[in-house]
Amino acid sequence: MKKQDIVAILVVLAIFLPFFLSTPLYEFYLKTNGAHPYLLAFLKFGILATMGEMLACRIRAGYYCNAQFGVVPKALVWGLLGMWIALAMKVFSAGIPVALEKIGFEGQTAAMTGGFSWLKLWGAFCISVMMNTSFAPVFMTLHKITDTHITKYNGQISCLAKPIKIGETLANLDWKVQWNFVFKKTIPLFWIPAHTITFILPPNAQVLFAALLGAVLGLILAIAARK
Repeated sequence: MKKQDIVAILVVLAIFLPFFLSTPLYEFYLKTNGAHPYLLAFLKFGILATMGEMLACRIRAGYYCNAQFGVVPKALVWGLLGMWIALAMKVFSAGIPVALEKIGFEGQTAAMTGGFSWLKLWGAFCISVMMNTSFAPVFMTLHKITDTHITKYNGQISCLAKPIKIGETLANLDWKVQWNFVFKKTIPLFWIPAHTITFILPPNAQVLFAALLGAVLGLILAIAARK
């Protein structure tokens, strides 16, 4: 273990350990999360998903970040994407149980707010399938576009003020990797099972868990980059 790894571990502990050690701080988090869920989603994804990309960089290149990595623009973009994800989760978790009740799964909406049951597991699975087969591919592609844009300008924060050439980026995207690995493998083998777990959790824990999964996405992107 190198010095940079020790520093990274200490930073992670400094960020998260206080919430486990201090009951008032944890209660403040729960209260703020309930009152301002999208602001908290911005912070959760901005921090956790960026940390995931830094870990991916460590695995891929041997360091967590450099001057060209673009910590600030990546964190800001992840924060905005996190707000979008939080909104999508609300929409799918509210709409899919209603749709299931329309086709005969009585009590599905009530089951999603109760304790664990097979009906709740079924509902969580259906929510995950619908979100990951409709929303997720668009989200993943948009993230790839923004990430490419940041890389193009060497991680400079000024890149956020420059127009993104979406058509050009899409034309140059490696669709073989995007389809054969990111879509075809990670969605059914990882994201659908992982988000099934997400929607079984209490509502106030779902976005945080999704943000932690965003950190996992950084590792997946590292694997995709190697491909």
